[in-house]
Amino acid sequence: MNEAAAAAPQPPALGPLWRLGAGRTLFVGPLVYNAPHQHGAPVFLSSLGGPFGLRLPGGGWLACEAAMIPAGVVHELRLDGEPVFVLYAEPDAGGPAALASLVATPCERDGVLVGRSMVRTLARELHERQDALDFVDDGLDDALAFGRARARRAIDPRVAATARALDHAGAPLDRLARSAGLSASRLQHLFTQEVGVPFRRYRAWARMRRAIAEIVEGANFTTAAHAAGFADQAHFARQFRATFGAAASVSLTKPRLPAAR
Repeated sequence: MNEAAAAAPQPPALGPLWRLGAGRTLFVGPLVYNAPHQHGAPVFLSSLGGPFGLRLPGGGWLACEAAMIPAGVVHELRLDGEPVFVLYAEPDAGGPAALASLVATPCERDGVLVGRSMVRTLARELHERQDALDFVDDGLDDALAFGRARARRAIDPRVAATARALDHAGAPLDRLARSAGLSASRLQHLFTQEVGVPFRRYRAWARMRRAIAEIVEGANFTTAAHAAGFADQAHFARQFRATFGAAASVSLTKPRLPAAR
């Protein structure tokens, strides 16, 4: 009896992986195109296969394996549906200095470092393995510890503590300044000097992180927007597009779930 062989079962497609922890935000997954945008925190990007496209204002497209983009730098990305590893580091996790150390043989382009990726193997595993949530935190801790050990200078601890307080509670500026032993104006000046973006822009980034964390934990967009202090879902959607250069629905759907046990 001649029967067509049954097709071998295929593993389920893995959705985007988001992981938010103390001082860091991770996204691993496919992207198509992110229009010009800027973040309130520095970001490290690593390809998983071929190079991704990065363009800075006034320049052409760069083909990159890895890049570290400081906070506040406008850029656009072209992935054409390929996956990418994206890691943001807050001041208390080492900030741009820690992320810069993840770029091997770096070349500077208008303040952006491009080169080879020091974490490509980790990036591929987080995208391809169903049990990625079992080891993602240890992998990120190791990567950032490596980066901090190689960094030339640590961020001012008063700024790191301020950023941490914003991330957890969003305290008023005057209270944060008193905790740091500084005037409000001096704290704002020091914050911009150390982080690379004004205090108000970083506060907006911290609010965005809270909203994303709510969605990753299962909240709908409206609930997450209100929990993070946005006026409504439309306000959150506009700010997400301004922050990431694409609609929230592109990367905040089908979150990765823990592997079945």
